[in-house]
Amino acid sequence: MTMRFLIPAIAALGLCTAARADDDTSRLPIPPHHWTFEGALGHFDMASVQRGYAVYANVCAACHGMQDVTYGDLAGIGLTEDQIRKIAASHKVPGGLDDSGKPTMRAATPDDHFLSPFASVQAAKLANSGVAPPDQSRLAMTINGGPNRIYAILTGYTDAPNGFALPPGHAYNPFFNGRQTAMPQPLRDHQVKFADGTDATLQQEAEDVTNFLAWSAYPHLAERHHIGVRIALYLVFLFVLTVLLKRKVWSDVH
Repeated sequence: MTMRFLIPAIAALGLCTAARADDDTSRLPIPPHHWTFEGALGHFDMASVQRGYAVYANVCAACHGMQDVTYGDLAGIGLTEDQIRKIAASHKVPGGLDDSGKPTMRAATPDDHFLSPFASVQAAKLANSGVAPPDQSRLAMTINGGPNRIYAILTGYTDAPNGFALPPGHAYNPFFNGRQTAMPQPLRDHQVKFADGTDATLQQEAEDVTNFLAWSAYPHLAERHHIGVRIALYLVFLFVLTVLLKRKVWSDVH
């Protein structure tokens, strides 16, 4: 997968704030957005999920870990074993202690989890105005508003209206609590180069990374939908069979 590592240096503090204080009603209602994974027959657009991983790796991973996801899990979005090994090997993970007792690092393997870019929670707080960026493994599941809110936040940056006082170093976004955030706009047009040639507009990057985060939160969603459909069809078959048997029994009685 071709990637261009243009990573913002400032952590995504705003998503953390949104995840922690969802009872704030000062933000705008979340507009609906169509997703292929919605509904009983929903499924993930894996081309979009793969592009979303590129956005995560190039942008989000600068500040957010995904501790519940291993590199091997990327097989679920259609990456090959060779691609996964190369991606894993490009990252370093703790490798234990050397003979002198000092910690060492080694190349990651497909069995290793995505690591936080910070050595500790305290280090993350020091680098991000006292708030550690949240792990994104299940963000689409835990944030109020789900994928719709993630997409709204990523595409919602705009100029503050007249009379709205922004604190220094903050940006206006109506989908954050308080309509403001210390996180500058993380995505921009053509910030990531997609391997399939898709035009990497801001909206496309936002949709794709939201698809990836939804997949990481619900990796077995399509399988569950398929099982549910099969169960429903089986129950319909049993119902029809029961009706036919009842008619047969009563016709013999008469």
